[in-house]
Amino acid sequence: QVQLVESGGGSVQAGESLRLSCVASGGAFRDYAMGWFRQAPGKERDFVAAINRYGYGGDAAESVKGRFTVSRDNIKNTLYLQMNSLKPDDTAVYFCAAKSGAAYFATSRQSYEYDTWGQGTQVPVSS
Repeated sequence: QVQLVESGGGSVQAGESLRLSCVASGGAFRDYAMGWFRQAPGKERDFVAAINRYGYGGDAAESVKGRFTVSRDNIKNTLYLQMNSLKPDDTAVYFCAAKSGAAYFATSRQSYEYDTWGQGTQVPVSS
């Protein structure tokens, strides 16, 4: 079972950029489809972005499309989320997640399909 640890969160101002990382250990990283989710205070956990096992395709929520980019490095066992033009509405705890048994080029927006979650990293965005 893979373990996930996020990093890169921190306070930023609107319009700034941030890159989150998620390092996987204890499993074959390339066997997992990966996703990013976020949870704002008092709200449910929402899908942000996902990427397939090979990293050739990415999917993103409409609210972040064009601003956020998901990528992965299967040599470094690391998932990334590049966040540009951040807005106060992006304020949340960001979680990475791993989905086992995924088809080679499949991604998922459904949180219940992910087996393993990181502990989360906070991203407060001030106006």
